[in-house]
Amino acid sequence: MAALRYAGLDDTDSEDELPPGWEERTTKDGWVYYANHTEEKTQWEHPKTGKRKRVAGDLPYGWEQETDENGQVFFVDHINKRTTYLDPRLAFTVDDNPTKPPTRQRYDSSTTAMDILQGRDFTGKVVVVTGANSGIGFETAKSFALHGAHVILACRNMARASEAVSRILEEWHKAKVEAMTLDLALLRSVQHFAEAFKAKNVALHVLVCNAAVFGLPWSLTKDGLETTFQVNHLGHFYLVQLLQDVLCHSAPARVVLVSSESHRFTDINDTSGNLDFSRLSPSQNDYWAMLAYNRSKLCNILFSNELHRRLSPRGVTSNAVHPGNVMYSSIHRSWWLWTLLFTLARPFTKSMQQGAATTVYCAAAPEMEGLGGMYFNNCCRCLPSAQAQSEETAQALWELSERLVQERLGSASG
Repeated sequence: MAALRYAGLDDTDSEDELPPGWEERTTKDGWVYYANHTEEKTQWEHPKTGKRKRVAGDLPYGWEQETDENGQVFFVDHINKRTTYLDPRLAFTVDDNPTKPPTRQRYDSSTTAMDILQGRDFTGKVVVVTGANSGIGFETAKSFALHGAHVILACRNMARASEAVSRILEEWHKAKVEAMTLDLALLRSVQHFAEAFKAKNVALHVLVCNAAVFGLPWSLTKDGLETTFQVNHLGHFYLVQLLQDVLCHSAPARVVLVSSESHRFTDINDTSGNLDFSRLSPSQNDYWAMLAYNRSKLCNILFSNELHRRLSPRGVTSNAVHPGNVMYSSIHRSWWLWTLLFTLARPFTKSMQQGAATTVYCAAAPEMEGLGGMYFNNCCRCLPSAQAQSEETAQALWELSERLVQERLGSASG
């Protein structure tokens, strides 16, 4: 077992010792196969036990997986400056037994975004995350970047976005990550971002609409709309509209809207059951910060459902997610009372990595391919409020959002 010692692991005294002439290897995604050098053949099953195996867990600290010019996977130990074709995790393989599925849900509230992506390679995939300079947006972006994706942090504050890029590069210097300016409170900024992104001539496989504001005092954007409504809903609506052709050309592609369970505690229809614009973008006298946030989160789910209905025939799916219990993040910074409440709740809430898990699950899990128009919490599908399930309200919101964008951009150009 000299090879295992060379890889930095002790002899495991495995009962599955290979016959002479056989070698154990791994594929890029962690599946074990066996090479017979005498007969020059390979197979998935162990030549003695007939079992199939896969490696368990991440590579040890300091190790990195590479591929040579012949497509053969090899491993680099950066700490000891050595290279080997033997996967250092082979001492910790687990049996592949598809006939015995797990008895509990695969992921839950304790799952992290990195857990979801473990063993996955997103090299060649392009991911855009709005509001990615902090909180769950940052953890979402970082998790994809550390798994090979080209990640774009779409942020309003470029200084903070650049700091976030540096933090990711500190963790892995080969990460392909960059920051671009996007101010969702300004429709022209959304337009400029989309134009700059399209100029890169790259695909778009995952779009995470994560950015949001919370607890703001009443204010109007330069486009003349209440700020929470525009940032949390309309800005994202316009962004997706501008990028939908790129998404379709990149199919299969996924859109994830970060919503909240707070969507259940409001409505956006009037007493006649029709969409009420005065509730979406209220006057100062009718404004309550928490209610504005709840309504914007309801819009997120309705928009996601309608987007899926319209684009799923072209290979683009969309889902909305609740990231978890109230988490301590920079979203509270608009008022000292919110900061106090978030601080008191912090011991009972998820970490940022756990908060990003459901977003990453909908954006990347293989079992989610082709599935959309749903709402997820703790990586599990659940039913949103009755109004969030209304197809009529979703269509009405879409049509209203289109009109608002056209009117505001028209008045700005005029």
